[in-house]
Amino acid sequence: MSSLSTPEASNPLSASEAADARRSASAALHRAAVKRRERAAQWHLLFIAVVVLGPLVIYPLVRLVLLSLSGPHGIGLQAYAAFFGNPETRGVIGTTLWILFASAGLASLLGVALASLLFFKPFPGARMVTRFLELFVAFPSFLVAFTLIFLYGSQGSVSIGLQRLFHLEAPPLDFLFGVGGVILAEVVFYAPFVVRPTLASFATLDMRLIEAARSLGASGWMVAFKVIVPLAWPGIAAGTILCFLLTLNEFGILLVLGSAHLITLPVAIYSSATVDLDLPTAAAGAVVMLIMSLSLYALYRQVNRRKVKGAGHGR
Repeated sequence: MSSLSTPEASNPLSASEAADARRSASAALHRAAVKRRERAAQWHLLFIAVVVLGPLVIYPLVRLVLLSLSGPHGIGLQAYAAFFGNPETRGVIGTTLWILFASAGLASLLGVALASLLFFKPFPGARMVTRFLELFVAFPSFLVAFTLIFLYGSQGSVSIGLQRLFHLEAPPLDFLFGVGGVILAEVVFYAPFVVRPTLASFATLDMRLIEAARSLGASGWMVAFKVIVPLAWPGIAAGTILCFLLTLNEFGILLVLGSAHLITLPVAIYSSATVDLDLPTAAAGAVVMLIMSLSLYALYRQVNRRKVKGAGHGR
């Protein structure tokens, strides 16, 4: 009896070993497939880096840095010394930062206010306004500058209309070609870039918290600053940083509305390259501006990651 029962007792062990072997083989096949996909992804990344990013991004940036380091006696920092040693550079950087903080700051406040109105106080046509703001970001910036000229320039329709209405000797509006016009155009153009991230951040809010705060007697301003802003700040911050980044690199509006006395860093770089034909100094200024832009972009990415994580935790 014992000899007859031995094969039967060994069958379950054999079945278990066979199942383990099948699982091991399946796991090995899965690991092999994952390795093949990783190798394919690496080859695709290498292809993109060599064929696309190489000639379009990497090579121009390397050439820009090398050009900024070139001098009459080989590699050196003469171009940077000429750029920072120029007595006008401090004024150019100051003008750039002044216009940047004024324009981007006002555009951010306007964008958050518009997003709050569209989300918390919807009105007939609010959806159409939202779609228009989304479409507005596709317009070229210089188009906004020319539109303002046609409306509010000294010979614009609004200015001429006011002159005829009040029987004035000269057009009353004459502020576009200077700091005021540049700030107005940049605020109008870049405010929609803040609206979209802010609306997306508002959409992740738990409206029960807002209703609870209101039921406890909190005023509208208290709800806004004590509940909404602390919860939605990653999206608001991301939109604000993006606005600063885009405003820093703005050139079309400055070229159309900037006067001869309003020289910012992009205009100074353009003038050094095309008027003075001083390519190394222009390249040095471009590298400085590139570092500023990349710093803002790194901050934007960090804030945007926090926004995504916060949305994931909220769900």
